[in-house]
Amino acid sequence: MVRLSGAFLVAVAVLVPARSARAEKITIMVGGIEKQIYLPAKLAEQLGYFKEQGLDVELLTEPAGVQAENAMLAGEVQGVVGFYDHSIDLQSKGKFVESIVQFSQAPGEVELVSAKVADKLRSPADFKGRHLGVTGLGSSTSFLTQYLAVRNGVKMGEFVLVPVGAGSTFIAAIQQGKIDAGMTTEPTVSRLLKTGEAKVLVDLRSPAKTSAALGGPYPAACLYAQTSWVDKHKDSVQKLANALVKALHYIHDHPAAEIAEKMPKDYYAGDKELYVRALADGKDMFTADGVMPDKGPETVLQVLAASNKALENKKIDLSKTYTSEFVKAAK
Repeated sequence: MVRLSGAFLVAVAVLVPARSARAEKITIMVGGIEKQIYLPAKLAEQLGYFKEQGLDVELLTEPAGVQAENAMLAGEVQGVVGFYDHSIDLQSKGKFVESIVQFSQAPGEVELVSAKVADKLRSPADFKGRHLGVTGLGSSTSFLTQYLAVRNGVKMGEFVLVPVGAGSTFIAAIQQGKIDAGMTTEPTVSRLLKTGEAKVLVDLRSPAKTSAALGGPYPAACLYAQTSWVDKHKDSVQKLANALVKALHYIHDHPAAEIAEKMPKDYYAGDKELYVRALADGKDMFTADGVMPDKGPETVLQVLAASNKALENKKIDLSKTYTSEFVKAAK
């Protein structure tokens, strides 16, 4: 048996760089990982940006943002890729979470109406008595749907919110007549428009159309986490911000077709051309640097308060619902 001397082992250790400490494991729940609104998270993984930062990030998925939020509150995951509005809603309930990297300045959502009733349901003012699809009760799509109703003179309780998820389950709900209209994202929107089974009622895919419909910029998709976790793991949070801001730069600097090539093929839902076109049309919703849009939090609070009277009596500290510390320091 060959015995290796201690000197030889030391020499090998010098010549062969030791593997860096095991990458830190962080688990993030995404409220529908295949949705284009949450693309920066998967893109950062696909491009290896998390690994560059020495992180072992696991991206899990739930069909609705509210379910992702619940997983974080239960301690099952460290962060959520979902909508910023949850940070305001949770503060009103005594829980503090904050947006760390702001992906978008528009929801990227569309209120679609079934072609079967499009002649009678022509605007949110016609929501009375209708069944309206949302990803989940208490989700961002429910907040936005309620606001559109109230802003157009329809009272809470005069319509029914139906949780139908996204993708194939949303499409089935339209086809089967379970909902008259509903809010969803790309690529589901383009799939239903292509078949003619639905029409656009309210378009929130661009900053300009969002401001017209909601009264201002609406920061939506983001990475958020509990403030207590952020305060205790600032080094890890900075690394997450570095990776995600780099992904946002990539989106800003590359055409949709090139971005789509980096994504898993099953995200195309069988129609790559449609996926690319939808991404090209919706790229403007993404921020270039992850910074919270000016006056965005105020718009979101206004939207939430319209359908949640409890918020009117709460003193929400918007400065505690997001931080720009990490994105501004991102390399």
